[in-house]
Amino acid sequence: MEFAFLPLALVLFASIFQGSFGLGMKFMAPLKWEAWWLVHATVAMLLFPLAWALLVVPDLFTIIAAAPASAIWIGMLFGFLWGIGGIMFGKSIPYIGISLTYGIVMGVCSAVGSLIPFFQLENAADLPAFPYVIAGVAIMLVGVAITAYAGIKRDKITQDGKAKINLKTGIIIAIISGILSALLNVGFVNAQPVGQTAEAAGVISRNSSLAIWVVVLIGAYIMNAGYAITLLFRNKTWNSFSVPNSGKAYAWAIVAGLFWFGALGIYGQGATMMGKMGPVIGWPILLGVSLVVSNIWAYLNKEWKGASKPFSILLIGLLILILATVILGYSNGVA
Repeated sequence: MEFAFLPLALVLFASIFQGSFGLGMKFMAPLKWEAWWLVHATVAMLLFPLAWALLVVPDLFTIIAAAPASAIWIGMLFGFLWGIGGIMFGKSIPYIGISLTYGIVMGVCSAVGSLIPFFQLENAADLPAFPYVIAGVAIMLVGVAITAYAGIKRDKITQDGKAKINLKTGIIIAIISGILSALLNVGFVNAQPVGQTAEAAGVISRNSSLAIWVVVLIGAYIMNAGYAITLLFRNKTWNSFSVPNSGKAYAWAIVAGLFWFGALGIYGQGATMMGKMGPVIGWPILLGVSLVVSNIWAYLNKEWKGASKPFSILLIGLLILILATVILGYSNGVA
């Protein structure tokens, strides 16, 4: 029972970081988005993952070089595609607003990121955990949908109903974004041979996940840094790095980067300890609980002020997300 509790506790702890890193995006000014994002991505996807992995995985680069090339390339590819998903998230917001975009992307990302690894398992439908996983993911989708609906209702009140939307285009982009965003977890699953190589070299199981993330996030960093650098050239905003009074923005870019990979690093450890079902169960829990955490921060920042009815709807959605988390957590103990 203790062993079953610890990995779940790690994933729940990771969710706090996942739900909190977005706070840093409120403090980008006076840096331009592309300058802030390049700093953030460099910390989150390159420096922090490498530093952490080097601490707990001796001979990290030797291990990666010894891992199957196919696992390395597929991991990097999925990381790269995840980066495209993040960019499409931003493109969807002008069409349908942040609440609906966030709801669609989170829902699709949670379901796809859990079910693809699940159905990659041998005889997945015959596993005892099957009904609990399907029920947990389905309930998670309902909870995400309700929280998104609450956000839409809040936006109508705070924006006086003046927001213009283009549903068809925005929803299509958001769905594609959700699918691509889920590939971060799919990449983690398909790069497992890197972790197995690390374990064979004497690395403890939970720390082997750090070697996997280094590989997956190389692809993610290439996409994110490449996009930011492209914008820096296109918009001629390289001078943004030296604007006065930008210390706070730099600090938040770094903190947000530490929180972002802190979430993935701890999640990877917890999911690895859960065994083959770890990424299936852990991924929707990570996203669902992070949605609860992010809305707690939103409430504390008075983003729901003057929207009592939408907030009541939000609470229902959050309770459903917690129920889904309980069901998914229980499924990890089903023999």
